Amino acid sequence: MNWTDERVEKLKRLWAEGLSASQIAAQLGGVSRNAVIGKVHRLNLPGRAKAGGSTGANRSAKRPAPARPANYPARVATRPVARTIGATALKDDVEVALPEMSYVPSNNVVVPISRKLALTDLTERTCKWPMGDPLKDDFHFCGVDASEASPYCGYHARLAYQPVADRRKAAARA
Repeated sequence: MNWTDERVEKLKRLWAEGLSASQIAAQLGGVSRNAVIGKVHRLNLPGRAKAGGSTGANRSAKRPAPARPANYPARVATRPVARTIGATALKDDVEVALPEMSYVPSNNVVVPISRKLALTDLTERTCKWPMGDPLKDDFHFCGVDASEASPYCGYHARLAYQPVADRRKAAARA
């Protein structure tokens, strides 16, 4: 289908009247909605006029969005504690000393000595657990012998594949 001068003029007129690209395609015949949209863009026609609506000049300028506060305030180690005064319980903000949580590694865990293999040195029978930052020069893979059923050695397989029951218990505690 060729865009003749007559068809282009009809397209411009229908576009200015606010008809949709589908409606224009139906009136022109032999042309798809996407062809109409493409021609409108190539002709740099302004946005289609809204049928029965106001023009862009009549609209008021958009107001700038109000400034937003920071998303998350700093976390404070306080929590509301119910106190009884007389016969009524009132909520009051009181400083409560929260115990410091510290990580204590288990003594009965045996960590295998890594062979520190590069990616090119890995085989089907070596542990592919990444160690370190991939962007640093000292990045390597564990490289310890792995079972045929897993890409990891026994130690890293226990880290990677946690039983469902343990995950549910951990989620319930959190």
